[in-house]
Amino acid sequence: MKLILAIVNNDDSAAVSANLTNGGFFITKLSTTGGFLQTGNTTLLIGAEDDKVEEIKEIIRESSFTREKSVHTSASFGRGMGLSDISAKTPVRGATVFVLNIESFEKL
Repeated sequence: MKLILAIVNNDDSAAVSANLTNGGFFITKLSTTGGFLQTGNTTLLIGAEDDKVEEIKEIIRESSFTREKSVHTSASFGRGMGLSDISAKTPVRGATVFVLNIESFEKL
């Protein structure tokens, strides 16, 4: 048995959740905030048998997309520019997935 933690970009969370549910998987959704961009995410908790992990990862992969976001930098290049004057584009993945081994599972 595995526990899959999928941290999904909010822009993709509805599609990922719907596609997992349509695939017959049960999910628990948590609202979370990322540390780097300080933007909202959805963390999905998915319990699955070992042989279903790749199928779940494929659904997540097909339902989430990499995009570019503007990030404000603290570099002023010696010109005294304000923090909001300088930004850089950085790629943001649609999802980050962790797969954990589960020692025990019970529905109580």
